[in-house]
Amino acid sequence: MGVCRIARKVTLGIVASFAALLSGVTISAAQEIIGTPGAPSATTTIDGAQLPAPNPGFGGVIKDDALQSKPWWAPRIVPPKDAPNVLLIITDDAGFGVPSTFGGVIPTPTMDRVANDGLRYNNIHSTALCSPTRAALITGRNHHSAGFGVISEQPTGFPGYNSIIPEDKATIGRILLDNGYATAWFGKDHNTPAFAASSVGPFDQWPTGMGFEYFYGFVGGDANQWQPNLFRNTTQIYPFEGKPGWNLVTAMADDAIGYLNRTNQTMPSKPFFIKYAPGATHAPHHPTREWVDKISAMHLFDGGYEKLREQIFENQKKLGVIPQDTQLAPWPAKDLKPWDQLSADEKKLFIKQVEIFAAYAAYNDHEIGRVVQAIEDMGKLDNTLIIYINGDNGTSAEGGPMGTPNEVAWFNGVNNMPADIQMKWYDVWGTEQTYNHMSAGWSWAFDTPFTWFKQNASMLGGISQNMAISWPARIKDKGGLRKQFLHVIDVVPTILEATGIPAPDTVNGIKQAPIEGTSFSYTFDKENADAPSQHKIQYFEMMGQWALYNDGWLLSTKVSRVPWEAIGPANPDPLNNQVFELYDLTKDFSQSQNIADQHPDKVKEMRDLFVAEARKYQVFPMDASALGRLVAPRPNITAGRTEFVYTSPMVGLPQGDSQLLLNTSYTITADIDVPEGGAEGMILTSGGRFAGYGLYLLKGKPVFLWNLVDLNRIKWEGADALTPGKHLIEFDFKYDGLGAATLAYNNMSGLGQGGTGTLMVDGQVVATQKMEHTMPMILQWDESFDVGSDTLTGVNDADYQPPFALTAKLNKLTLKMDRPELTDAQKTELEAALKRANDQ
Repeated sequence: MGVCRIARKVTLGIVASFAALLSGVTISAAQEIIGTPGAPSATTTIDGAQLPAPNPGFGGVIKDDALQSKPWWAPRIVPPKDAPNVLLIITDDAGFGVPSTFGGVIPTPTMDRVANDGLRYNNIHSTALCSPTRAALITGRNHHSAGFGVISEQPTGFPGYNSIIPEDKATIGRILLDNGYATAWFGKDHNTPAFAASSVGPFDQWPTGMGFEYFYGFVGGDANQWQPNLFRNTTQIYPFEGKPGWNLVTAMADDAIGYLNRTNQTMPSKPFFIKYAPGATHAPHHPTREWVDKISAMHLFDGGYEKLREQIFENQKKLGVIPQDTQLAPWPAKDLKPWDQLSADEKKLFIKQVEIFAAYAAYNDHEIGRVVQAIEDMGKLDNTLIIYINGDNGTSAEGGPMGTPNEVAWFNGVNNMPADIQMKWYDVWGTEQTYNHMSAGWSWAFDTPFTWFKQNASMLGGISQNMAISWPARIKDKGGLRKQFLHVIDVVPTILEATGIPAPDTVNGIKQAPIEGTSFSYTFDKENADAPSQHKIQYFEMMGQWALYNDGWLLSTKVSRVPWEAIGPANPDPLNNQVFELYDLTKDFSQSQNIADQHPDKVKEMRDLFVAEARKYQVFPMDASALGRLVAPRPNITAGRTEFVYTSPMVGLPQGDSQLLLNTSYTITADIDVPEGGAEGMILTSGGRFAGYGLYLLKGKPVFLWNLVDLNRIKWEGADALTPGKHLIEFDFKYDGLGAATLAYNNMSGLGQGGTGTLMVDGQVVATQKMEHTMPMILQWDESFDVGSDTLTGVNDADYQPPFALTAKLNKLTLKMDRPELTDAQKTELEAALKRANDQ
């Protein structure tokens, strides 16, 4: 009984006969067990066809008593021998010309390091928007196939657009987890439906429900980096409280390094897979003062955005990351005012804007470098596959030509704020006082050598990224350049091939759809440096703009809407109501020479191919609307309800799962008891410093306030403090418009109209006034609906600072909605207007 067994490697043919003697169980011949079968230390690989792997069955002996029985442990599942660790990095809203690695002026030494230790890729593509690219990246399927035709805040009730990753498209996290990897996700999670992001879940579409054992990051499109809506797994946390200068870019690097060290010390042999997705450089641009000072001292942008574009272009040619015959399209003076036509204040403001952006990008790359260095310090860099993708789409132009101190303003149609108004925030640009974005002139320059921006799926400026990959144990062509056409859907099959893990046939009993990407691991070998791309055809579509790549040819729809003009009637027939352009990318790297007139047959052929691909991957019904989809009905926890009751404090209900008091009439009633000595504090709030509302007691007086994108605040306030005892506070708002129902007729006239608000105490009117306009689209999305206190930022810094807990007793809070309903006559009128528009 005391005989020591030496752990040994046993091929499965031997193990099978042993298992058969004990229990009749057989194991797939593709498996391989290490150690003594049944011992607690035994491990096994799996064939990966079925996930989770089937139970191997008990291989011991069971008698009536334990002394006569033989225990047997199922072997622990491990990846194939020498399977690498994987660090998958994707930055946000960064075009081809941002990093120094590909000719940019912003220093990105970490990306440089990865490229110099491995390979540069100059021909990888995204979907043109955040959530869709990320869904494609983690599933290996096209974004419509994965339910993400648009971002998670814009879903509609169609399979390609519902923001739900189907169960037949398991993520790379899930596949690697069930094959023995430690899996974690840090940073931005833009793939949880906005209507499933509350504390009641469901959590199957959160990172922890999609195969990532650990999550540290924010949920949604972006976040205030000073005070983010931050989660550890599915619990909201507030590590920044009481810590001035705390920043998520550093904090997530710290947390990732802590996770790596814990994993390594606990089980050094277990490989890790990390998705590292910082919020940078999506707005708001929030770097630390240290990095702002470093970049400002370099004076990189004093010559303006056209000079910057020319400099990046020349740098790219010198580095050899673009062909020497690449042409630069003319500056789009119709949409973006040339630098020499700007006023002195505009130039000063724009330089501040871009220096903050550049500081954010450089800071982010530095913190990524700390994570890479931690892997090296553990002695694991040699067998770590690092994939560093610059951007999930082109650089964002959502700041508009003028930039903005508050991105929430753009989402509500304020897209051209004059410089004299913006200069109010000049000295605090990039701090917690701003939700800032830069002039689109800089964005155009940062997409060099291409044109257009994020959102523009038909133009390379919206979809062309770059990437650096290192894997010292495997990639020997250090500093090499790869030019093959790739797409983010190719990353999953590449990781699977690198790890030796197959795509599963079934997951949780659900047959899996085929992976739609193509592995590019063949490019790791120097002899394949110039091999033809194995990814031959790829469609692109985003909000009615579309393109098709086919073996060097690119059919594109002409851009008909600049990204900052996202509110208004949409193209009613985005498939056919288009001007088509054709490019031969084998001779025209920058997509600058439209040759559609020379090849009409090719245009028709490519269009027909696009339709076939679109039908194959759930692109239809195509929808060209943009921000209007933010207020479309969806199945959140408020759907079908008109009355909401709260009897105790509650915080953290996200915007996508809370009542939207826009484009509707509503009544808020608070039943409270005021103690002796009076009371103050927040009764109800949603949003924060950059847009939102609040009902609160200020020095005992009742107040209702609307914060209109930090440009104007409208306040209803009682003249007298509430006396001790029971009181009923009511705010009633009567909306004048037709509401969101007009969107069904491609008409936005029902949104953002005015209304009259009345504040009452114990049935008596204490304040009334009319709002000429209301917010049409969205509150500050990274702030929550709170009852009894205020989390993160407040709606009016002049009145209070969070948490501003209510000191009165809240007995009952009732919110009633009275959404407008169209009359038959209004429907007829809207239908006639829609027909006239379609006939034009």
